[in-house]
Amino acid sequence: MRNKLRKLHLWLGMITGPIVFIVALTGAIYAFQEEIQNSTQAYRFTRIQDKKFLPPSVLIHAANKVNRNKKVHAVMYHEKGKAAKVIYYSYEQDYYDFVYVNPYTAKVLGIHDVTHSFFGWILDGHFNLWLPQPVGSVIVATSTLIFMLVIILGLILWWPRNKHNRSQKFKVKWKSKWRRKNYDLHSVVGFYAIIFALLFATTGLVWGFEWFKNAVYFTASGGQKIVPYSEPISKVSGDPNDAPIDRVWTEMNKRYPNAEWIEVHIPHDSIHCVAANANPDATTYWKTDYLYFDQKTLETRPVKHQYGKLSESKFADTLMRLNYDVHVGSVFGFPGKLIMCLFSLLIASLPITGFLIWYGRKYKVGKMERLKD
Repeated sequence: MRNKLRKLHLWLGMITGPIVFIVALTGAIYAFQEEIQNSTQAYRFTRIQDKKFLPPSVLIHAANKVNRNKKVHAVMYHEKGKAAKVIYYSYEQDYYDFVYVNPYTAKVLGIHDVTHSFFGWILDGHFNLWLPQPVGSVIVATSTLIFMLVIILGLILWWPRNKHNRSQKFKVKWKSKWRRKNYDLHSVVGFYAIIFALLFATTGLVWGFEWFKNAVYFTASGGQKIVPYSEPISKVSGDPNDAPIDRVWTEMNKRYPNAEWIEVHIPHDSIHCVAANANPDATTYWKTDYLYFDQKTLETRPVKHQYGKLSESKFADTLMRLNYDVHVGSVFGFPGKLIMCLFSLLIASLPITGFLIWYGRKYKVGKMERLKD
């Protein structure tokens, strides 16, 4: 039985190994994308001035001069010292741009093409293996699901069969030959990384498979179905070209004076509400409050999905909100991101050491057969 489990672990690992390596490595690189870009893109910052920020409509007017013929998705204001962002996004036309604008003067400081940037490329590899999204996302999600089985099988194979060799399972024999050293690296690293591997896989599968996300929510909520995202309808419709984004932005500043970012979205049409959000902690996402304002009266409309106010969020909704921050470790601050990055690299090493175990055994058997001949 143990031999059959070993073969299953081997071949499932060989099949998913290259994909796990890519996903884990790109995840480790992407973990610090914000910090790296802050240190390399000076246009993200501005000198603090003793005056108020300009309203969204003024920033949009300035940004449209340099980013013509693209649809504005939202305007995001960060804390003092950082530039505001006019966000352009279209799934159909495949663009996602940030135009960084000085919030005091409306001067355009820089343009960032997110889709075709280095970290956009890294994220595409992490989610889709640089393949078309409908194909790549399924391959990644399926491989992640199989990988969960691989690491569980690995734990079963690692588990000591007697107490005499138990202590040897927790350390690497650095003075041994390379094959033994490599085997120890695979089994010992695999054991210490298993909790993080399962955490990465589980949170990743929430995005990878709709049925998996629904199952997690169903379990966490005690049998309820997840409510899909939708923006409520305004009771009083208005002209989308005259949407009250400035008034919504002013109202959000009154309600959230200490927010580290405030974002106001351009409504899709004359019917839907103006969506806005405020985050008290820019290093995470889960604490964000999402509000929806009537286009004419500015009355807020309630929603039943997870993207409402955090104080009104159910346990299962909060769990869904936490998914990204847990996945990257930011829920535990910078140390959490550092730990998750480290374990991503360790997980990326497992397919390599696993392959070398197989190659080493094959090479040894082949050598012995040649000696017999």
